[in-house]
Amino acid sequence: MNDMDILELALHNQQTAWKILEYTGIIPAWERIGATVHLVGSLKSGLLAKSRDIDLHIYTDTLDIAASFAVMQELAERLSLKEIQFKNLIQTEEECIEWHVLYEDEDRNTWKFDMIHIRKGSKYDGVVEKVTAAITNQLTPEIKNTILQIKFDVPDGIQIPGIEIYHAVFVGGVRNYEELEQWRKTNPLTNSLDWLP
Repeated sequence: MNDMDILELALHNQQTAWKILEYTGIIPAWERIGATVHLVGSLKSGLLAKSRDIDLHIYTDTLDIAASFAVMQELAERLSLKEIQFKNLIQTEEECIEWHVLYEDEDRNTWKFDMIHIRKGSKYDGVVEKVTAAITNQLTPEIKNTILQIKFDVPDGIQIPGIEIYHAVFVGGVRNYEELEQWRKTNPLTNSLDWLP
């Protein structure tokens, strides 16, 4: 695929993602329990390529498991959710509840919502937002094309976190998927939250 096709396809997938975010009403559902919701990750930075992932960070003053479950119950009753995973990290330094949800849209495509419910003022409050903003601010059209191309070239079934691709492109000067494979062998990203471009 040439650059234009890739940009158009990425844009199409991003527009679909925005529509789905709107249609599902996930953000207002969290806001009804008094949460502040931030979109983070590849949809926010314009780097969503072929993966159907939507990342939300959700902040409340305290982490109330019942309130978190109440939101998920409301979503499960209303939407075509195929799978819900709950992780309790309240007692860890991450101070969060993780929800990983698979949602099926009307075209039978599966979307993954990563909803991280975080205590306001905790260690990681705003960290991913900062990373997302830093990446977005450093994007040139050329770097954006390179990242999208690499993401489209990652073979189906192979999961590489976006942050590892950004790290390889910004720090390693990686320009294609083959170079990415080589780079990752010798330059593992041990703590992705410590890195900013």
